[in-house]
Amino acid sequence: MARKIDKDVCVGCGSCASTCPVEAIAPDGDKYAVDASKCVDCGACESGCPVSAIKAE
Repeated sequence: MARKIDKDVCVGCGSCASTCPVEAIAPDGDKYAVDASKCVDCGACESGCPVSAIKAE
């Protein structure tokens, strides 16, 4: 199951995108979003998020 970024919590720092090994995270306005079709559910983004904005769907 893909991860999801809570846009109400996300601060737009990009830490998640830089930790994603499959480049499934990209900017979406001033925040970030996970492309569920690319996500391999490894959890790297979740552990790399400084504000805990990422959770499993």
